[in-house]
Amino acid sequence: MNTNNPRYWFRAKRYGLGWGLPLVWQGWVFLLAWIVAVLVGHRLLVPGDKVLRWTFTGAMLILLLVVCYWKGEPSGRRWNSGDDA
Repeated sequence: MNTNNPRYWFRAKRYGLGWGLPLVWQGWVFLLAWIVAVLVGHRLLVPGDKVLRWTFTGAMLILLLVVCYWKGEPSGRRWNSGDDA
């Protein structure tokens, strides 16, 4: 694999901050697995334990952001792409 041309899983958003939908199959597999893990995790958690639910949700969001940062295009604030369209 050529290290000068990394293969990103997620494209940086055109406007704003963050990442958009996946670019390659690896990104789609991760995103779908992440969604399934969140849904199954919430289903298996004790219904009355709000602290555990919020902790789990926060941890899953941090995981998603870490993977997007690691495998996504460099992201920064983008307020104008330079074109008028």
